[in-house]
Amino acid sequence: MPYQQVNIDDQPVIIGDIMPIQIANPKVIEKIDRLSRLMGLGKTATVEAAVDRMLAEIATESQSDPWAGIVAIIAQLHRIPPRPDAFEAVEYDDAGLPG
Repeated sequence: MPYQQVNIDDQPVIIGDIMPIQIANPKVIEKIDRLSRLMGLGKTATVEAAVDRMLAEIATESQSDPWAGIVAIIAQLHRIPPRPDAFEAVEYDDAGLPG
């Protein structure tokens, strides 16, 4: 069994191979608090619902477009600015042909 549920002070606590998450970023904590209030759920349930929704979106996107991951990587590569110290090994003319 990868985990086990026990009761501590009449509260269920899961122990085992599950690592608790600590969020140290105040902006993320504020977002979780705000979403929790809007949804009327506890923080854990809110995070679970948000993660479930994101996982479902990713699954839907990956099923609809098998190239989506490659396209995303290429888009990230195109956002890398050129290096100021780079040089062209081959000179090109105005038509883009090697000179």
